[in-house]
Amino acid sequence: MTDFPGAPTAPSTGRLRVLAAMSGGVDSAVAAARAAEAGHEVTGVHLALSANPQSFRTGARGCCTIEDSRDARRAADVIGIPFYVWDLAERFREDVIDDFVAEYAAGRTPNPCLRCNEKIKFAALLDKAIALGFDAVCTGHYARIVDLPDGRRELHRAVDAAKDQSYVLGVLDADQLAHSLFPLGDTTKDVIREEAERRGLAVAKKPDSHDICFIADGDTQGFLAKHLGTATGDILDVDGTKLGEHDGAYGFTIGQRKGLRIGRPAPDGKPRYVLDISPVNNTVTVGPVEGLDVTGLTAIRPRWCGTEPLADGRYTAQLRAHGEEVPVSASVVDGELHVRLDSPARGIAPGQAVVLYDGTRVVGSATIATTERPAVQGSV
Repeated sequence: MTDFPGAPTAPSTGRLRVLAAMSGGVDSAVAAARAAEAGHEVTGVHLALSANPQSFRTGARGCCTIEDSRDARRAADVIGIPFYVWDLAERFREDVIDDFVAEYAAGRTPNPCLRCNEKIKFAALLDKAIALGFDAVCTGHYARIVDLPDGRRELHRAVDAAKDQSYVLGVLDADQLAHSLFPLGDTTKDVIREEAERRGLAVAKKPDSHDICFIADGDTQGFLAKHLGTATGDILDVDGTKLGEHDGAYGFTIGQRKGLRIGRPAPDGKPRYVLDISPVNNTVTVGPVEGLDVTGLTAIRPRWCGTEPLADGRYTAQLRAHGEEVPVSASVVDGELHVRLDSPARGIAPGQAVVLYDGTRVVGSATIATTERPAVQGSV
């Protein structure tokens, strides 16, 4: 049997019963093919996450259309594995879409992909898989699992840094890692597409999905307006001066520069950025770019990819999807993660995830609740 690094320990038969989550894209198709080629007993499953799926994708957006389901089925046929479609639309709506809307309504900036991994792919899906007798869930995520001599498993960054998805997998705990399979973590996207061509998979050249899968047209503000309605409020300078009005604070994000509609320039002629969003009084505060500097943060609901850190430690942290790692000091106090940045970072907003790394190893993830910033002249 030709296996790959990071596969769970197989039973005495040497074969794992693997449930391969197949989105209809090239990555999950090749992941399933690699698991089958390794000799495991693989079953493909496509998650129907939309109650009213569109027939076709809009460009490269989304991964939940009827077309995607058909692409996944065709890939399973080529691989030669059984294939099913599981309806998780209601669970997805409650745990991902409703959470997304509620977070924006509260003035926070959520990451729905991370929430989907936590609540759907590695909670609802994995729980159902284990109940049905499967040993592991296989996905096309770019990340690596490293097995230690004592039986513990660690989550590490992928070899292909440009495709690494460990940030959105940082919510996985030790039990979930024990039943996870990431066959693509040791290779690059170019190799995966070439392999898909060689295997005869029609999705070899299919564009990657991006942005938010349940907002197929990419209009996040329009989606939120439909769910939250309009609510006129003030746009304020850091000294409290009213500069303009908005139709809904949810339409702004921390660090936003364009589309502020404040009319007149700042006295120093420099651009303004969104510094704060307050759902309590429905205001958006703007100011100079220096006001975005974050020197520390507190994060809640930490989830550890293994053992919880026992003391203050030195790590690197990724503070948003596709963001760079920054050196930090971190500690856990009364169940909250406290992080101190060596150098200020910008564009950090409550609701986002902070993921700690020790080298390439993922230590854990938590949701940013508050940030600390140096005082900005004229701020209140």
